[in-house]
Amino acid sequence: MNVLIVYAHPEPRSLNGSLRNFAVQRLEQAGHTVQVSDLYAMNWKTTLDAHDFPSRDADARFNPAAESGHAYANGLQREDVAREQDKLRWADAVLLQFPLWWFSMPAILKGWFERVYAYGFAYGVGEHSNQHWGDRYGEGMFAGKRAMLIVTAGGWESHYAQRGINGPIDDILFPIQHGMLYYPGFDVLPPFVAYRMNGIDDARYATVRDALGERLDALFTHAPIPYRPQNRGAYDIPALTLKADIAPEKTGFAAHLQDQITADRAATDRVTEEVE
Repeated sequence: MNVLIVYAHPEPRSLNGSLRNFAVQRLEQAGHTVQVSDLYAMNWKTTLDAHDFPSRDADARFNPAAESGHAYANGLQREDVAREQDKLRWADAVLLQFPLWWFSMPAILKGWFERVYAYGFAYGVGEHSNQHWGDRYGEGMFAGKRAMLIVTAGGWESHYAQRGINGPIDDILFPIQHGMLYYPGFDVLPPFVAYRMNGIDDARYATVRDALGERLDALFTHAPIPYRPQNRGAYDIPALTLKADIAPEKTGFAAHLQDQITADRAATDRVTEEVE
């Protein structure tokens, strides 16, 4: 299988650099083909701005989504953007590896999403009607592909627990996993998060490395996070709020997760539809 690692850390001799090298080796030993987009090494342009669209009318008001859609549809994108899109088409699985900085990803990785996720490519696709509000949240360009976060954090695991001071790690990562990955169709695996990484010793590093190896070995077999698909009956369209009888006791991020029985049934139904 083809695996793309999108990697965001400025120091190749860092803990993240070591884990990235280990991940590539482990995946290749398992027979996978791996590409790495090392954003700092690539000197990736972080900002989405008018300079991304040299063919646009310089006197016109800049509309990022409209310019993105026009460039994508007409083969006018910058080469670096088009190249990353080709990698996403090629990949069967995408790994995003980064340190948790200020409760999110480094700016360079956010900029990768903003520039690579062009209108008509990762969003703005599919029918928009009172029955189907675009191909997204379970549908879209990346449906059938897998994605997983590999995240390092300086805080303790207890700091990111349900009652931890930093907030639950699943809530912190929800905008990335649900909004950036599930939105355009990826099956998103539970994240691999390594805590308390500052000053890690050799013994703990070996433990983290081995745990990551186990997750990589299960990259194509581990059950994804059971997010609710948008267009399969759980949401009122076009309001896109959960129907009153769906998880009425839940609010917030947790409401958008199916219980495992429902998730298994939905997966079976989807396979049946594909076979038919």
